Amino acid sequence: MRVSIYRKAHFNAAHRLYVNEWSEEKNWEVFGKCANPNYHGHNYELEVKLTGEIDPVTGYFINLKTVSDLIKVHVEEVLDHKNLNLDIPELQGIIPSTENLVYYIWKTLRKELADEIELSVRLWESPRNSAEYPA
Repeated sequence: MRVSIYRKAHFNAAHRLYVNEWSEEKNWEVFGKCANPNYHGHNYELEVKLTGEIDPVTGYFINLKTVSDLIKVHVEEVLDHKNLNLDIPELQGIIPSTENLVYYIWKTLRKELADEIELSVRLWESPRNSAEYPA
């Protein structure tokens, strides 16, 4: 039997959305306040969904403590209180939009999970804005 489990997490980070080749005016036109040259921050809320086959012996397919530890080590400790434009090498040259960030988190966690476990990640940038991968 397949079942899905969810784990929530939280981190705070700053970013700036802008394209180097564009003028400040063009960046402001496209990204609005998110193009602020002094950056701005978000209180991100993360939801990780894992789907897999229940082990008849243990009653679960992955220990939630394991999931919690993976998120803490590979997401929270890496991203919390960081400037996403400056402090995260894997995001260099990538606009750290919520869409790009949720994909980065998915790729990071995917490497740590068994192939048979399905992974979906939803990232809330604000109470009204979120992105999910895969969609």
